[in-house]
Amino acid sequence: MNVPEQMQAMVLEAQGSPLCPRTLPVPEPAPDQVLVRVLACGVCRTDLHIIDNELPGPKLPLIPGHEIIGTVCGTGSAVNSLADGDLVGIPWLGYTCGSCRYCLAGRENLCDRARFTGYTLDGGYAEYTVANEQYCFQLSDSVDPVSWAPLLCAGLIGFRTYRLAGKEIEHLGIYGFGAAAHIITQVALFEKKKVYAFTRPGDLEAQDLALRLGAVWAGDSTQAPPTELDAAMIFAPRGELVPIALAACCKGGRVVCGGIHMSDIPTFPYQLLWQEKMVRSVANLTRGDGVELLALASRIPIRTEVHPFPLNQANQALSRLRQGRITGAAVLVTAHDR
Repeated sequence: MNVPEQMQAMVLEAQGSPLCPRTLPVPEPAPDQVLVRVLACGVCRTDLHIIDNELPGPKLPLIPGHEIIGTVCGTGSAVNSLADGDLVGIPWLGYTCGSCRYCLAGRENLCDRARFTGYTLDGGYAEYTVANEQYCFQLSDSVDPVSWAPLLCAGLIGFRTYRLAGKEIEHLGIYGFGAAAHIITQVALFEKKKVYAFTRPGDLEAQDLALRLGAVWAGDSTQAPPTELDAAMIFAPRGELVPIALAACCKGGRVVCGGIHMSDIPTFPYQLLWQEKMVRSVANLTRGDGVELLALASRIPIRTEVHPFPLNQANQALSRLRQGRITGAAVLVTAHDR
């Protein structure tokens, strides 16, 4: 594959500022890396948290984006499992040390020295990117890059959140019905759960999407569901939803917060937590999560609702996401041909 010397990229130069279009050299892969021609990159709420200065310490300047699908077009000298032309997915988790107590315990998502695509490593808001071979997922050539891109974070983090909600549940609430929720709803329904969708007040489009996907009930977060929930997942970055979700859960119910950032959780009476209810968070993902979800995505099969934007319209896509005007997921399309 012919690789140019330069590429177009959307770059974060200072947190709190719009992305800047830049012409940059195409990166050279290190020995353990592959060079990937980006075909599609999902626009994730975590990108907003980084850009809007809600997550500290990103690499600057930074190319955001961590829901990447593209084709390998160059390999480092130590790469042996991927080759030019392979279709791969590149997720949030970009590197782990393999030697800290978390990695040794099989909890690499908590690695002390982890590095993250589109945060501490350059990501996919560009025509080309590099990634560590061991942290790429090889995909079938039949995969549509645009529709599968949201699976690489919204899907993976949503899937980990869903698994932590517990397997022995029947009634599952989802607060914040965006990219992650519309993917995980399909997994939950495939596994015979009953889904109750909660949106921001007045978001009838998201409620309609939930019902079209098969949710048994959809309303806004000020409403109580028609039955007690066994578990609730919160994808909206609003701390005030935690006591609301606890109140909606039955005895022993679990509330799992699926975001990397959330506004402060207000004080609430212990009575809401009593009777063995649980609140927990989700951090990052493991490669095992990715393998399991991507295999399941083909079996179900998962259908994503996507809104494509050209790469140079990344700021417009981010603005619409910030305003709550994306139903489903936004995806930057950087190339149409393989």
